[in-house]
Parts: sequence; C-alpha cells; structure tokens
Amino acid sequence: MATFLLEVGTEELPASFVSEALAQWQSRLPAALEESFLKNDGFEFYGTPRRLAVLISGLPERQPDREEEAKGPPAKAAFKDGKPTKAAEGFAASRGVSVEALEVRDTGKGEFVFVQQKIAGRATAELLQEMVPEWILSLEGNRFMRWGDGDVRFPRPIRWLVTLLDGELLPVTIENGSEVCVSDRTTHGHRVLAAEPVILNQAQDYVSALQKAYVTVDPAARRETILQQVAKVASSVNGHAAVSESLLSEVVDLVEWPTALVGKFDDEFLALPTQVTITEMESHQRYFPVYASAESEELLPYFITVSNGDPAKAALITQGNERVIRARLADGKFFFEADRKRPLEAYVPQLETVTFEAQLGSVLDKVNRVVDIAALLSDQLGLSKADKQLATRAAKLCKADLVTQMVGEFPELQGYIGQKYALGSGEPAAVADAIFEHYLPRGAGDRLPTSTIGQVVGIADRLDTLVSIFSIGKLPKGSSDPFALRRAANAIVSIIWDAGLALNLQHITAEIVQGFASARTGVNAEELTLQLSDFFLQRVRTLLQDGQGIDYDLINAVFGEDADYQARALRDLLDVRDRAQFLQTIRNDGRLARVYETVNRAAKLAVQGDLETDVLDPTGLVSPELFEQSSEQALYESLQKLVPQTEAAKAERDYSKLIAGLEQAAPALENFFDGDTSVMVMAEDARVRQNRLNLLGLLRNHARVLADFSEIVKS
Repeated sequence: MATFLLEVGTEELPASFVSEALAQWQSRLPAALEESFLKNDGFEFYGTPRRLAVLISGLPERQPDREEEAKGPPAKAAFKDGKPTKAAEGFAASRGVSVEALEVRDTGKGEFVFVQQKIAGRATAELLQEMVPEWILSLEGNRFMRWGDGDVRFPRPIRWLVTLLDGELLPVTIENGSEVCVSDRTTHGHRVLAAEPVILNQAQDYVSALQKAYVTVDPAARRETILQQVAKVASSVNGHAAVSESLLSEVVDLVEWPTALVGKFDDEFLALPTQVTITEMESHQRYFPVYASAESEELLPYFITVSNGDPAKAALITQGNERVIRARLADGKFFFEADRKRPLEAYVPQLETVTFEAQLGSVLDKVNRVVDIAALLSDQLGLSKADKQLATRAAKLCKADLVTQMVGEFPELQGYIGQKYALGSGEPAAVADAIFEHYLPRGAGDRLPTSTIGQVVGIADRLDTLVSIFSIGKLPKGSSDPFALRRAANAIVSIIWDAGLALNLQHITAEIVQGFASARTGVNAEELTLQLSDFFLQRVRTLLQDGQGIDYDLINAVFGEDADYQARALRDLLDVRDRAQFLQTIRNDGRLARVYETVNRAAKLAVQGDLETDVLDPTGLVSPELFEQSSEQALYESLQKLVPQTEAAKAERDYSKLIAGLEQAAPALENFFDGDTSVMVMAEDARVRQNRLNLLGLLRNHARVLADFSEIVKS
C-alpha cells in the first residue's frame, strides 16, 4: 500500500481561501477516489499561506479488475433477419467489443442487447496523474486572478508542484500560456528562516521535512501553538488575551511558523471607547487585545501580534508594530475628539449628501421615513407617549454617525459610535442604546436588541428598506440579495419572536406601503403589499424549519392553503410560532396521532358542505330534530362541550386545551363514522345531509384554530 503526496505551492494566499480550499478537497477528493475504485486508509489535509497539500495513505498499486454490464439498443433495432445492424455495430464499437460478444435478453419491457465486460484495473499512478490537475483547477473562491499570458485562474500564482507516490515522482504538468509548471520533489520552507529548497525523498516525509524547514503545515497544530503562545505572552504582562474565533482562524492561515509577541501602546489611548481600540487591533492589524483578567472589561495598554518572521528579530518586529498601532490609535483619537465638538444631531443634515439608493434618494430621506414608521409601530404596540418620543428621537439620530470621521475610518463601528456620541451629546440613555441596537442582529447568530426602543427602531429601519427596495423591483433572485432583504426580514421576525411583540405585521406593512405609495408615483400599493406578504411568509417558513426544527408538513398545516388562513400568520407571528412548536411537540409525544385520523377524515368530507371556516358554535347551524342516530347526538354534544375549550385555547394561546377537547370528541366522531350507530354522511335527504356536513365542518373548524389538518402527513 502506498502514500500519495500532492502539494501546490503558491505566492501568499488570502487567509480565507486556505480553509475554503481544504474544505472543498475534503469533500471532493474522497468521492473522486471512490468513483475511481481506489480504496484508501484516509486523507490528511494541510495548508499554509504558501501551500495546499494532501496526503492519501493506503492506496493500492492499481484498481481492482471488475465486470461491467452495459445495456444497448432494442434487439429488433440491433438485428435484422439475424444479422447485426449499424446500431449493433455502433454499440459494440462504443464498448470496445466485437458484435459476437453481444447477447439478447428479455427485460420484461422487450428484448434488448447487452454486453458483459471484464475491465482490467488501471495503475493508481496513472489515475492520479489524470486527477491531480482537476483537483487543483476546480477549486472555487472569490477574486481569482490570472497571471502571465495564460488563462489559468487561481487566487495567487502557482509556483511549484510536488506529486509523490511513496518515493516515485508522478509527472504532472499545469500549463499557463508560455509558463509551464511541472511537478518534482522540491518544496520550499519558510521564506525567511529556510532559504534552501527542501528535497523530498518519500511522500511520508512531508510533515517532518517541512517542520525542519520552519513550516508547520497542519493548521490545527499552528492553532494550538498560537493559543499557547498568546496565553503565555499575555501572562507576561499580567493580562488575559481576548481571542476571538474569527480572528484566530484568520491568523492561523496568515503564518507558517508562528511567534506570538506582546507590544505596548500609550496609556492615553485607553480614553478612547473600548470598541474603537479593539476594532483597530483586531480588524485592521490582526492583533489580540489584552484585558486585566478573563472576567474584566478593563483593557490594558498591550496588544499581541503573531509574527511570521524571524523569532531572533522579535524586538525589532515588536517595535515596528508598536509604531503602526500608535499611529492608527492617534488617528482614532483625533477623529473622536474632532467629532465630539458637535452634538450628534448636528450631523443629521449631512445625511442628505449620502445616497441610500439612486432611485430612492438620500439616507436623510430614509431616516425621515424611519421616523414615521417608528411612530406607527409605537402606536400599534401601545407604547406610552414618552416611549414613542424616545423611539422617534432614536430613529432621527440612528444614522447620524455615518457622516462622522470616526465611522468614515471604521465603518464597522456604525451604531456603536452613534451610541457613544449620543450619550456625549446629552441624549437619553434609551435613545443612545437604541441607536446601537437598531443594527442588531448584524448577521446569523448575532444577539438581538433587548430594549423596546431599539426593537422598534430596528424593525422600522428594516421595514423601510424592504418596502422601498421592493417598490423599485430589486427583489432577491436566487443567491443574489445585494440589499440583504432576506436577512432584514429574518431579523424582523426574530426580533418579534424574541421580544414577544404583539405586532400585526400584515397591517403595519400595508400601512407603510400606503404611505410610501402616496408620496411616490408609479407604486401599486396593492401589488407591493402582496409581494411583501408573500416574502415574509417565505421567511417565516424558513425560520420555522431551519431555526425552530419544525417538520415541513406541520409548517404547511399552520399556514394552510387559502390566503385568509395564511394572512393569520402575519397578523400574529407569535401565534404561528407557538402553533408550529405545539404541533411538533404533540407529534413527538404521540398526541397528534391520536386525533389526526378522525379530524382529517372529518375535514375531507366537510369540504363538500358550505359552512364558513370560522364558525365554532353549533347553535342554529345543527338541528337535533334531524338526527336519525344516537351517534349524531353524541357528536353534537361533544361539539357543544368543545366550544369553551377552543375559545380558551385561542384566548390564552394554550392549544393543549384544544387537543384535549379533540381527544375527548374523537370517540364520538369514530362512532359517527364506523360505530354501531354510524351514519351515511351524504344522505339522500338534503337537509339531513347538510346537517351532518355541518357537524363535520364544525369539528374541522375547531381543529383549524390550531392547524389545517389536511396538510399534515400521517407518518
């Protein structure tokens, strides 16, 4: 059994591509070998800023021999008067056999021509030579480049290839115009610490040979080294390093031989808002900030950088990094002090100079709309006059920091800077907090706003974005969503669910659309409202299935098929979530199975009647004098008892009461259908038939308070 090594050497790769490329190989390479009938003992994937590599162990010398059967044309087309036709000859030629090797078999759908072939296994080395270029050039990613005069696309120029099967070199060539890269045994160590090429005699020597050349090829090993070193140098200044997962992952793929170094900056910069300093260190310089302790929020005047240079030059490298961070923080301090010479409100008029969208005007135009929407939301949620004023004030100021010098330098701090400047301008804390929170969540998994004012402004901002962008027809298509409209809608629903907001999304959306349409020509309010409703329904479905883990058919059941029933979901998002979660619960504990059969049977028959779906009380709709069997009376009495239970379930959103009532009614319904006193629902007498259909329609209506049972799959 042999070990195969593939290494692709490049100029320094973008850090994000290293992990992306290895993930693609981890998915594709095992499948490629399986398709080629090459068993193996496993894969080891390696990557650094200058290389991507894989070691495949336990490979056989060649594929196993195998037999394949191929089906050809119908026998009547392959042979005529016992002689082969061109169809038979062509099929035989395509399989590399003589016509005499063909055999005719009856398939049950007629006679067809077959050929049974023995295929000799090919050499593993030969197969690998064919597959390797495809493995390299099929990698996908952002911002690929071309170099030289060729058409090869890769994130950075490919400079060398190593392809060894144990000790045997497998020649592989990648042509890029006049530039040709031919594989050999030569790899390269650390740029600074190991200038001489590294010659590999055996594939198995790869990791150890490069380790001696100051390259740790295993990302997991580099990660562990970095964590240990960072913790050690942080303790040397009596501090604790804050290591974010995203920054750590990036740094791992920025270095080949990591050396953690601690540097210092002037104490005066600690007067800056903490997030400014952290953003400068993490986002701009890839430094790890240092705190007084793991539990403390007190930032110390130190930073930790992970160098890829010569450890012997650590002092010089540290000095260089200290000069850089000093200059960056000095800029931040200047911006911070210059911005605070004016109150935050003074920046609002400048938003007129910032375009929101070419057809929709400036950010100031958007802010004015958000103020109006925040007022509408406040009214619908029943906020006090004081809270409504806070919400509209926060809405007016929520984008003001976009035109400050600080956010111009650090765009990722929008909202956070607005919060700090609002407090410095004497704005109420609720307004300042809402300016920051209205951006939350910034993405999947991010925290949600916790203050009511922040929730209102966040929803208002996103509703305006959805209404305005939809109005100009720039809807998401496939994976393209340049205005992040799906994320905006998801955030609105998530905020409502998390905060328990009694918000009628259908009503507020229609009201916003109406106001927007009245101020602009060419906007069809009815069509726009319908588009937005459908879009929100899609997002709620996705969040229930992906975020809440609800079975697809149960989601279909809480939405139903008719538009009025679906609109119920948008009128009360809390209710649709609770109903879906409850359905999942009773499916899991077996209660759904106990009522499903009878309720679904009643619902299917009830459609032949004309009873409105919102009627629950049998009084006046069912005539006991028309009963012919005791089972009808029993079902009627069950429905009478069910009314208060269903009403309580609706009012309290406690659907266990409804299910309990349906379970109690189930025996009466079963007897109505199949018992000793069962009835024929579709009786010849029209009055009796309608009476029985009304009984079933009422039961269906009670069940519809929870869900449309016809959408539920029994299994």
